[in-house]
Amino acid sequence: MGRIKSKLIKRTAKQLVNNSPESFKKTFEENKKVLGNLLDSKKTRNQIAGYITNIKKNTKTILEGTQ
Repeated sequence: MGRIKSKLIKRTAKQLVNNSPESFKKTFEENKKVLGNLLDSKKTRNQIAGYITNIKKNTKTILEGTQ
């Protein structure tokens, strides 16, 4: 079971994915590099990158199930 994410992390991650979905990938490391320029805090950057990874993996699974 994973850790609970705060509303700030979820809201920020969803806004970033909605604004530029093509810049984020399905791996944590790639998302962390993209967010490196935007955020100063390492902990916040890692939490947002992890949540974005989760969002990208889940949307891929959802889209595959509908086809």
